Amino acid sequence: MTAEPPQPAPESTPDHPAPPQQSFEITDTAALRDTFHRVRQEVSKAVVGQDGAVTGVLIGLLTRGHVLLEGVPGVAKTLLVRSISAALSLDAKRVQFTPDLMPGDVTGSLVYDASTGDFAFREGPLFTNLMLADEINRTPPKTQASLLEAMEERQVSVDGVGRQLPDPFLVAATQNPTEYEGTYPLPEAQLDRFLLKVNLALPERGEEIEVIRRHAAGFNPSSLTEAGIRPIAGAEHVLAARKAVWQTTVAPEVIAYIVDIARATRQAPSFQLGVSPRGATALMNSAKAWAWLCGRDFVTPDDVKALSLPALRHRVSLSPEAAMDGVSVDDLLQGILTTVPVPR
Repeated sequence: MTAEPPQPAPESTPDHPAPPQQSFEITDTAALRDTFHRVRQEVSKAVVGQDGAVTGVLIGLLTRGHVLLEGVPGVAKTLLVRSISAALSLDAKRVQFTPDLMPGDVTGSLVYDASTGDFAFREGPLFTNLMLADEINRTPPKTQASLLEAMEERQVSVDGVGRQLPDPFLVAATQNPTEYEGTYPLPEAQLDRFLLKVNLALPERGEEIEVIRRHAAGFNPSSLTEAGIRPIAGAEHVLAARKAVWQTTVAPEVIAYIVDIARATRQAPSFQLGVSPRGATALMNSAKAWAWLCGRDFVTPDDVKALSLPALRHRVSLSPEAAMDGVSVDDLLQGILTTVPVPR
């Protein structure tokens, strides 16, 4: 995601803030889109840079997807998710994934109620709108797998009873790309459930100066209210925007372009595992959300290119030879994008 959606002119000043709720019908697509640009502006009050990650989480919300955030500690992964939830008035919960975490600690479990003499279900942290699964690769596969049903079916089954999760529901999982001791790599089936994998880079010099300046001025990352983040939208805005995204048109030529990219990954000798049809669908849905955020009701090949790396990088695996040569997955995907014919 190299390009950014057009930013609307600020409609408020520190002395005269805009009201939390905008006065427009929820069916007003232009005003609804403007709301999400305002959400990005609110998040920037707490998070410096990381525009691609902010956009990735918003795209996940607009497409009923989930997002894997990868970056070294200290690049605002947790703060980013908390800020988005605050700006959208969504409930958010954080779970620190550790080696001793059990599936019931995430999904919830049956607890004996002495007053009734019966077992009652106690909801786990999955019952929220935005769940931050912090360092998801530090918990054993059994606990990792407890997320599969929730991510795919939007429900949790305990003792044979399925319980629906709130809507919207998004899992934002984080992992450290450099420290692998004591970790359990996510299997392909788990990775494939994430709509996007967004890499959070270290800030540029100017961005880092701004981060330190804010902290020197008393910025408290544990208090988003002090940071000035206001709730300017709600779950109903997410659901309405989701309907608008689904109505975004994808021409047959663009669909064929997406399929050609996916098939090229399966034929590339440097990839041991290529992109599945689910991955191609994820790329299409992500491109639709990106096009809508950019102000269009149709998808272009450039939209597909912009989302190809975050939508596909976690769905392929290198061949042993390519891994030994130190080849980058992103470089290989970029090479495929330059060779697949672009529809005109």
